[in-house]
Formats: sequence, C-alpha cells, structure tokens
Amino acid sequence: MLIERLTLALILQKMDFKKIKKVTTHVLQEMKDKSVKISMLTAYDFSMARIVDDAGVDVILVGDSASNVMAGNETTLPITLDQMIYHASSVVKGVNRALVVVDLPFGSYQGNSKEALNSTIRIMKESGAHAVKLEGGKEVKESVDRIVSAGVPVMGHLGLTPQSIYKFGTYTVRATGDEEAEKLLSDAKVLEAAGCFAIVLEKIPAQLAAEVAEEVKIPVIGIGAGNKVDGQVLVLHDMLGINKEFKPRFLRQYLNLYDEMKNAVGRYIDDVKKSDFPNEKEQY
Repeated sequence: MLIERLTLALILQKMDFKKIKKVTTHVLQEMKDKSVKISMLTAYDFSMARIVDDAGVDVILVGDSASNVMAGNETTLPITLDQMIYHASSVVKGVNRALVVVDLPFGSYQGNSKEALNSTIRIMKESGAHAVKLEGGKEVKESVDRIVSAGVPVMGHLGLTPQSIYKFGTYTVRATGDEEAEKLLSDAKVLEAAGCFAIVLEKIPAQLAAEVAEEVKIPVIGIGAGNKVDGQVLVLHDMLGINKEFKPRFLRQYLNLYDEMKNAVGRYIDDVKKSDFPNEKEQY
C-alpha cells in the first residue's frame, strides 16, 4: 500500500511539471531534484519550434548543428553568429513554454571572454532567447564567469565537442580512458562552480555520465551518454528521420519523414501531371 501511494505521488509530481506554463532554469533544477527527466530537442525555424513546443518539450536547443542539417555543411564550424541569431529569433517566435538555449558558434567565444560576452549579448538582445551553450571545460571557465556575471544563463557541453572535431579527428566515443574521464569529471565540477545551470554530455560511456550526474547538483543532459543522467537531447531532424545517413547507436528514430515527405511530393507531382490537381472543389 505504501509503495502504491509513493508511486501515485511520483506520477502526480511529474504531471505537475507538464502543467508548467513556462520552463526556466529554476524549473529544470527542480526537475533534477525531484528525479523528473528533462526532454530536450533542437529546432532551427518557427514552424518546427512551434510543433516541438506544443508537444511539451522542456528545452529547445538552437544548435550549431544547423550548419549540418539546415546548410548542408560537413561540420558545425562554418555557421556564423549572424546565422545563429537568425535561427534563434525564428525559433523564439514559435515558442510559448520551452526554455530556448542557443549555441555560441565556433569563433565567437574561444580564447576571449570579452568576445564571448559580446557574442552572448548579441544573441540575447537580437533573438530573445533565454540562455546560451558553449563547449569546453576549464579552458572556457573565464568566459562562463563573465557571461554568468552579466546575468545570462549558461549551459555547458563536455565529451564529444563537435567544434573541436579537427583537434580530435574523429566522432568516436570520448573519455573511455581514465585520464580523459577524470578530466571530464573535473571539468563538469568547474562548469558547475562557474555558474552553469546545466551540462550536456555527448557520446561518453554511460557509467561515466551517471557518475557526473551524481557528482554535480545541476542537471546533466545526455546524448549518447546512457539513461542515468537527468535528461536527453536529440537533433530533431535525426529523430524524425529526415536525415537518412546519420544513424549512430544512440539515435532512436521515431519517424521516417524522409520517405513520407518524398512520397507526398511524388503524389503531388503525379496529380499535377494528370491534371487531377486542382479539382473543381479546389478552385474559385
């Protein structure tokens, strides 16, 4: 009977979070404290953002992955600050509930904390977003300090850091060795101490990710980092099956939109060719 009451209490607790009208960094912290998983997806435009937000996702990331899925680039490096602001401002207009986090693109913060703050100020003022995300550990601590001191929430990102792809030369799992694992855990604590409100862990061993989530008090969001963290994030286009080529182990594809959309376009073309569209009911 006691177990049933505790289970019911947990269900009601989770339902309360679904009723929250606006997700904030404070809400995310409460979710971790109450063991309620955090859902996070990317979006890059108004229409997709509106759908994702209406579905009830907690966090929308305007990721620099837009460089890949929207612009067709091989890496995230080419996307500019202006382009990120464009995508972010489009997303914000479609969002009512979710917390909107924007990636600081490559070259807009590395090695220069003043540049990091200036880039952040532009994103916040010109897009209306709620927070920024940057990659790295102790090497970006000064930038995190400066941005947080200006009153802007910062999300960290450790493990596989796509902006450093040419440094590592591969997209394989990170922190599999003891030395790199120890550094990652240390970096997570550095980011927490610097004031980050959450950390993304990408493509690292599940056991290590679980240890990080246990060691730090702030929410830890995983992508390819197992299910013992505080939440999960996926690239929307990967999850919906719009991208056919990218199928890593950690990706669960919930739809096959590539083929669905291709077939729909094909039917439209056929109807036009056959003079079946528009019909009498579809004209004035």
